[in-house]
Amino acid sequence: MGLIKTEKFTNQQNEIALIAKVIGHPARVAILQHLFKINACVCGDLVDEIGLAQSTISQHLKELKHMGLIKGSVEGTSVCYCIDTENWSKMKQIMTQFLDQDVSNNTCC
Repeated sequence: MGLIKTEKFTNQQNEIALIAKVIGHPARVAILQHLFKINACVCGDLVDEIGLAQSTISQHLKELKHMGLIKGSVEGTSVCYCIDTENWSKMKQIMTQFLDQDVSNNTCC
């Protein structure tokens, strides 16, 4: 299979695909749900909460942070993570617009 030529697609299409890829892993969904549930920054209890190895959790946190859905701050020897509410709202708006496309006039099949 060849490389995907992202330049053939609009910025919005590429952004939707990136969002879908980042939230397309159940561990990342679980991390986001936990951060919303506690409504605070988390500084290390994710391994116990999610049940995966620290290195695995760290990789998922890196992906979520790279996408801008979470942000981290250093507190002592640990990094604390929380939802980046501004970027979350932007992502939500992009995905809502995409998912709310009207298909009621669809005459196919």
